Amino acid sequence: MNTWLIASIIYISIAVITFIPTLKAIIKKVKLYPGGASFDESSYFSEEAKKSLIQHYSRLQGTLLFWKNEASKYTRFHFYCLWWTIPSATLIPTVTQLIDGTPYSKLFLTIVSTHTAMLLSFYKGFKIESNLKAFRHGESEFYDLYRRLLDRPLSFGDTEAKQLESYFYEVELIRKYVRNAETDNFPFLSEEVRLSLENKKSGSGSN
Repeated sequence: MNTWLIASIIYISIAVITFIPTLKAIIKKVKLYPGGASFDESSYFSEEAKKSLIQHYSRLQGTLLFWKNEASKYTRFHFYCLWWTIPSATLIPTVTQLIDGTPYSKLFLTIVSTHTAMLLSFYKGFKIESNLKAFRHGESEFYDLYRRLLDRPLSFGDTEAKQLESYFYEVELIRKYVRNAETDNFPFLSEEVRLSLENKKSGSGSN
């Protein structure tokens, strides 16, 4: 069998096999796992406050699950693109010099070039990196906020009412941020959201 044909078959096989984890992430839905003791076991809040916090979290579970699934999908595809496009940057020029003009050698170069071009197009078209950052950031920001309320409720205010109001408000800002990022409306992200997120980060860093 022609060497270039064998190389083409091997390349396609590896490309398909290494795409399987990404395909699984797209098809299979991940699950939310318990993160330890939650509001119902907290000693900082009254029973009424605990009920409000538990209900609020239950309403957010669908959103959190969506963020987690999207982050998993974009992460897998992000690394798949990196693992293939970076070597291809070296492989394509090298193969161009080695092809001998036979149909199979041209076929191999066409396969590598087409695969790389498709990956770059999908990566740019679906804004893989931007969406990955948005969903990972949103998920991370929420759980940091969630843990801070459990561990240091006074950082949200000096009364229980202020603590809950501040927490609910900051969760809304995170959701707005992710929603705007998801719909690619970064320029339209309100100044209020931007300033609040920046202030929160500064405040968290100084504590």
